Amino acid sequence: MLAGIRRTVNLPSKRKAPVLAENARAMVATAPAGLRGLRDRALLSLGFGGAFRRSELVALDVADLEETDDGFRVRIRRSKTDQENVGTTIAIVRGGSACPVKAVKAWLEATGITEGPIFRSVRKGGRVQDRRLSAKSVCDLTKSYAAKVGLAPESYGAHSLRSGFLTSAARRGASVFKMRDVSRHRSMDVLSSYVRDADLFRDHAGAGLL
Repeated sequence: MLAGIRRTVNLPSKRKAPVLAENARAMVATAPAGLRGLRDRALLSLGFGGAFRRSELVALDVADLEETDDGFRVRIRRSKTDQENVGTTIAIVRGGSACPVKAVKAWLEATGITEGPIFRSVRKGGRVQDRRLSAKSVCDLTKSYAAKVGLAPESYGAHSLRSGFLTSAARRGASVFKMRDVSRHRSMDVLSSYVRDADLFRDHAGAGLL
């Protein structure tokens, strides 16, 4: 129905700007000291590193993580494209200054969280709540940290982490099949759009003509 409305009024779809890899590293670096900063660092780096939808990110429990020599195996129990709860497992590779594995482990060790939700509210004074963060919190945090590094917060949202991973991977020449291993897109057309966006100016046919 919404697609029909868009065709009728001929409005272009509006995408939030992607948080590119360099933006993600800069955002993570601005996380403050303390538990809230540790949580934000873990959430941003894991959200980017796993191309998570915000609902998937806040739904993660400690039991969904398995550490290996290469990184994390993360079990996603349910997602937008998996309404039957079949579940899937993705790999999160270790990184450098914004390593998601180190960030998540630091958060869990500092809080003593050993089961239940990974990402939780932190009240003033550093008191960690039992309840998990809301999906909206991911959007709010992304906007807040985008502003910290000089980006226009209104242009960013929770999907910016997911789209930023895909755009950055495409720019580095990753195949759409490897990208899909992480993002779990059903439609190759949607996934290929990130590659087209990343390659828009690369080897342009008009380069050097004028």
